[in-house]
Amino acid sequence: MKTARRQHSSRPAGAAAAGLPLELAELRARLADAEEALRAVRAGEVDTVMVAGTAGSQVFTLDGAEHAYRVLIESMNEGALTLTAEAVILYTNQCFARMVQLPLERVIGSSFLRFLSATDQLAVRRLLKRAAKAGSKIRLLLRAGTGAQLPVLISIRPLTTPGARDATLSMVVTDMTEARRSEERLRALSHRLVDMQETERRRVAVELHENISQLTYAILMRCDTLARTLPAGARASRAELLKLRDLLDQATEEVRRIAQDLRPSALDDLGLLPVLRRACELFAKRASVRVNLKAVRSIARLPAAVETALYRVLQETLLNVEQHARARHVTVGLRQLGRQVQLVVTDDGIGFDPNRYPARQKGKGSLGLLGMRERTTSVGGALEVQSAPGRGTTIRARIPFDPDTLALAHS
Repeated sequence: MKTARRQHSSRPAGAAAAGLPLELAELRARLADAEEALRAVRAGEVDTVMVAGTAGSQVFTLDGAEHAYRVLIESMNEGALTLTAEAVILYTNQCFARMVQLPLERVIGSSFLRFLSATDQLAVRRLLKRAAKAGSKIRLLLRAGTGAQLPVLISIRPLTTPGARDATLSMVVTDMTEARRSEERLRALSHRLVDMQETERRRVAVELHENISQLTYAILMRCDTLARTLPAGARASRAELLKLRDLLDQATEEVRRIAQDLRPSALDDLGLLPVLRRACELFAKRASVRVNLKAVRSIARLPAAVETALYRVLQETLLNVEQHARARHVTVGLRQLGRQVQLVVTDDGIGFDPNRYPARQKGKGSLGLLGMRERTTSVGGALEVQSAPGRGTTIRARIPFDPDTLALAHS
């Protein structure tokens, strides 16, 4: 146990003027001792404080200064703090001091809010009020003494001390730098996979259209020729040949449909609006659901990546409506708002709870909402989902773009 000693002494009131230098030297020494004791208390190096005076020595024990507790706190890889309800730092460990790049004695006794931006200060003030009764967590940027910013997760819990009159809070500050880097790497990988998937879809669609479709079409022509050359008495053979021709015709249509789903050629040639209109028509016919498309006819051609992302969002949404929503009516809206394009798809189906099913599956091989979010974020956009059981669903995709670059987007 380390103890800081503080003594009170006095000199006769009638000290001679010649003794003033000696008295000043003594006062300076006592001031230096007091500053050192205060520094040791702030740094957590002292367990007790002993004050010696005319009434004898008195010992004051510092709350929370148990050795085992301090060893545990100092060995943590997270910042640990004790705060007042007004965010004054009563105690912290060396890890937090390293986070803010300041000496420990300059951190203890200061306000935690000094390490936050004005916006984060307001958020933390509200959080501290709530945390006095229950724990809370928040992500924000910690501002170090050098001006650098550190992404952190802070967790606040009420700290009850027996006999304490003022409420105190405990806080754990976790450095999220590496976690953020991992998230950014995963997101970059996800975006790259989306691009690779789109490239592969385009390649397969071209192969189906130019090779398989042409091959089945050639077989159809040979069937017609063969049917015409059969003798008049070969009715049974002609009937079987015509059945075979019908199956080939169905196979050709199926290949064409698959190629369109993979990558509509009209998306590159004509733009987003004709493709959305065609997708809505096919969906209405296939699912027997009324679809109302609201779009500005004169909407400008968008960058190819943006048009592809919006088409995929519509494709996934309509698939969800067909498989899960039990809707009778769907409204699709597309409009351009300055430097932003917005796609809104609303259905009157059974709805769902987005918090309970955040990555709802749409079917085999589909990523559902997660896939749509990745599509929109890959081009700098955002996806919103509004739904509730029995109240239908609204999917809103907003993607920014630069109108000045549209002339070059499809050149």
